Amino acid sequence: MDDYKHTKMRVLFLCIGNSCRSQMAEALLRKHAPNRFSAFSAGIEPSTVNPYTIRVLQEIGVDTSDLFSKSLSKFFKSPAFDYLITVCSDAEERCPVFPGAGKRLHWSFEDPAKFIGSDQEKLAQFRVIRDQIDQCISDWLKEFPEKITKP
Repeated sequence: MDDYKHTKMRVLFLCIGNSCRSQMAEALLRKHAPNRFSAFSAGIEPSTVNPYTIRVLQEIGVDTSDLFSKSLSKFFKSPAFDYLITVCSDAEERCPVFPGAGKRLHWSFEDPAKFIGSDQEKLAQFRVIRDQIDQCISDWLKEFPEKITKP
C-alpha cells in the first residue's frame, strides 16, 4: 500500500443483512470524504443489496457499481479499522467482539426494508433513511479535520 492510503481512516459499517443501511452509509461516506476515509460495510447475515437502496443512492448521484453484500467474517483478517459503526440495534446486540476495531459507535436507523406499503411509499421510506444517514455522516465528519494524518 502506498503512503496515501495509510493516511485514510478505515471505517466499517455493520448491520444484519448488509442490504440497506450499512450499504448507504458506506456509499455516503465515500461520497463525502473519499480522500480522508476508506469505507466498508458488512452484515452479520449478509443477503443482497436492496434495489431501493441502489435507486435512492443513484438519485443523489452516488456511484453504486461497487456495492455488494459482504459477510462480517470477510473482514476478520483485514487491516485494523479505526471505527466500527453499527447502524441497527440488532447488529449492535449481536455483533461479536471485533478484534482490530478502534472506536465503536452505534447509530440506530429503522430498517426501510421492513416498511409495508406501495412501491412509492417504500421508496419514500428509503429516501427518509438515506437522508438520515447522510445527515449523521455529515455531522460526524465535522469532528475531523479536513486533512487526517495517521501515525
